Amino acid sequence: MKTLPPDNTPKPVTTAGVETFLAAGNPSLNLLRVEPGVPVDAAYEHVSILMGYIKHLVREGDMEDDHKFLGAADYLCDMAKALMNDIEIAKGKAH
Repeated sequence: MKTLPPDNTPKPVTTAGVETFLAAGNPSLNLLRVEPGVPVDAAYEHVSILMGYIKHLVREGDMEDDHKFLGAADYLCDMAKALMNDIEIAKGKAH
């Protein structure tokens, strides 16, 4: 059972800060991590924005046969995936 703060308002769910992304080096290590403590509503908003950029980059990359657009989309997709996974971890801990 969750414990509530003294004023009985539920504590806002925030990012867990455990998911990593952007593999680099040999052996491969993840270079970046989602920051803990970001309210999930704000994190969801950023995922939505990232997905819009990813869609645009993929569409342009396909039309122009430009691998730079597709590479950028891949990086952003890795970031969005890590953020979504981290949100799900945080929501699981809140229940």
